[in-house]
Amino acid sequence: MHLSRFNNDIKLIATDFDGVVTDGFVYYSNESLEEIKRVSFKDIMGMSLAVKNGYKVAIISGERNKIIDRVANKFNLEDVHQGIKDKLAILLSISEKYSLPLSNICYLGDDINDIPVLEKVGLAVTVPDANCKVKDLNNIYITTAQAGNGAFREVVDLLLDRK
Repeated sequence: MHLSRFNNDIKLIATDFDGVVTDGFVYYSNESLEEIKRVSFKDIMGMSLAVKNGYKVAIISGERNKIIDRVANKFNLEDVHQGIKDKLAILLSISEKYSLPLSNICYLGDDINDIPVLEKVGLAVTVPDANCKVKDLNNIYITTAQAGNGAFREVVDLLLDRK
């Protein structure tokens, strides 16, 4: 799907975390019980650019992990929701909080638990290695960048180029 068919008036970028901002893998060590996840500096810079350019950024994750907290704290993100089963309900509450219609929201997701959100927003985005049911959605934009390797940044750059 070409980006030109999407709403130009995106105000908020919401994203899943694992499999979008991270590469979707969990790394374990023999020395520690702590999970390690990989986040690209490209995506960190993307969040920075989004915030600096007036976009609100929200993280809605089905999982809980400290890495999300670190990223959220770095950018003073207000809308960080972890351990979420009903992502659409959370996005609706964020939409209401800012009086934004869903058509002014971009959402990045990669798996079946993201589908209800992806079907409702103004710009639905996924990554190349997403679940096939996600990639088959109507009006989905598939990034060229892989999960955890600049997919979030790619979307921010595209939005900034269209401002």
